[in-house]
Amino acid sequence: MPIRSAVAAAFAAALVLFPARSPAVNGTVPAPRSETATLAGGCFWCLEAVFQELAGVSRVVSGYAGGGPGPVTYKEVCTGTTGHAEVVQVTFDPAVIPYAELLAVFFTIHDPTTLDRQGADTGPQYRSAIFAHDEEQQRTAERVKGEVAAAGLYPRPPVTRVGLLDAFIPAEVDHQDYYANNKSQPYCRLVIDPKLEKFRDRYRDRLKR
Repeated sequence: MPIRSAVAAAFAAALVLFPARSPAVNGTVPAPRSETATLAGGCFWCLEAVFQELAGVSRVVSGYAGGGPGPVTYKEVCTGTTGHAEVVQVTFDPAVIPYAELLAVFFTIHDPTTLDRQGADTGPQYRSAIFAHDEEQQRTAERVKGEVAAAGLYPRPPVTRVGLLDAFIPAEVDHQDYYANNKSQPYCRLVIDPKLEKFRDRYRDRLKR
């Protein structure tokens, strides 16, 4: 299924995004592989909580990228002066969810049309961005971004920045698995819970079992 029609179906009609998972060949299940994506789309607590539930994803680490190698702290990044964005680094099996399809999910779980803003979170640290790990990822990201724009999923075209990853700095320990460890916090209940509910409904067939 082309990425444009796949994303459009997921966004507009809440249909299943992906084709069936790769079947076993001669009764043999393909060995897991591993690739990494680094994505920014607002608060990393939200993205982390969503991607942790997606089939094919084995690890999600919150951190910072786009402002150099650091070191840098959450408090410093929150000033919006370091150049860093809050990001998640997602380890995934491309045999289960190829990179292009991971990006299709990414474009439907945040608003890629608001410059340096997601909801009430404002500043360059909350920008929409894809930090490619190589030139192939960069080309794929530009293509998927173009497909999202052509599909007319949003009233305005995406402003997501695409470029090569400069450095990834893991966030402090208390920012890892934040939603899982803080479900009763107001931000989790008011912001992350609604986002997760929409994600689970839209991608119910692509969640981890």
